[in-house]
Amino acid sequence: MVALETVRASNEKIASTLPPGLVAVFVGATNGVGEATVRQFAKWTAAPRVYLIGRSQEAGTRIVNECKALNPQGEFTFISKDTSLIRNVDEICAQIKENEKSVNLLFLTIGTLQTGKTTDEGLHYPAALAVHARNRFISNLLPLINNATSLRRVVSVFIATLEGEIQMDDFQGWHMKLMANRDHAASITTLSLESHHKENPNVSFIHNFPGVVKSGITRGTSGPVLTAVKAVVRIFGSLFYMPPEEAGDRHVFLSTSARYSAGLEDPAAGVPLLDDISVARGSDGTVGSGVYSINASGESAGPKVEEALVSLRSRGMMEKVMDTITADTNKALATHQESGNRKFQAEQHYTPVERPT
Repeated sequence: MVALETVRASNEKIASTLPPGLVAVFVGATNGVGEATVRQFAKWTAAPRVYLIGRSQEAGTRIVNECKALNPQGEFTFISKDTSLIRNVDEICAQIKENEKSVNLLFLTIGTLQTGKTTDEGLHYPAALAVHARNRFISNLLPLINNATSLRRVVSVFIATLEGEIQMDDFQGWHMKLMANRDHAASITTLSLESHHKENPNVSFIHNFPGVVKSGITRGTSGPVLTAVKAVVRIFGSLFYMPPEEAGDRHVFLSTSARYSAGLEDPAAGVPLLDDISVARGSDGTVGSGVYSINASGESAGPKVEEALVSLRSRGMMEKVMDTITADTNKALATHQESGNRKFQAEQHYTPVERPT
């Protein structure tokens, strides 16, 4: 376990070891880990430029004001969009590209446990958020991340260290039971990050499990299991929730420490290692591989997960995962385009009828 004292000692060095003006994009920043992390990022960094993406304008305005109070030299911009829609993801990224030449950190927390709902682009709602939108943000912003000189990192907060079998016949998780879907989605996330790293070796990619942090991930959920879980959390949550400040500090550490660098010779590795920690073992079992599956304590996944990932890679699952994400995304965008074309054609063929006088 990476001790909290070590985490905070590293974070205290951010302002002196990394340059001012770090550019960070937090997708899912209006509650839970995203909110906690952006607040601590504002606390520890020097004059950052931060984009917060979320749905609630009220929450976004509040968090921006809190961040400005913590760091008056920083710039904090909130963008209100539904990120389950791929077209919205593209619009957000286009806006960021207009304003920035480089991005140091992409921090992704969007997700939901709500199932059985289809987006108007035809994707299963939870997969649209956790798989398709996350990968679209990564693909769109990687050119800017590669342009950065001092830190180049993607952090995807989800269900790391729980990787298992992938079920390609139900890729979007329409019919899976909760635990099978957990293993499936965890592996999809880690393998997709490995694929991105393969094409972008100067960027480090982290998939992590955040621990038990109060958030809105269960909004809109139903069914006996999740109803029972929500009841337990409502009654006893305060006993086992990780404090927001600790959650934020641990994720700032993940986002900035050289422990999770793009490689052993990474010139943009982040905050130099303290004496009591070393570079982490990557998802392929290699120290400093550039892709990491990390638990709530900041430690790498164990041998069982590494063996599961070896098996998946040997069956070409990394390529199959990326091909499916690309196909689903293109279909979603085409669905929206076709809908727009039909609407336009209907409007063009509409002939107003004159009322008799």
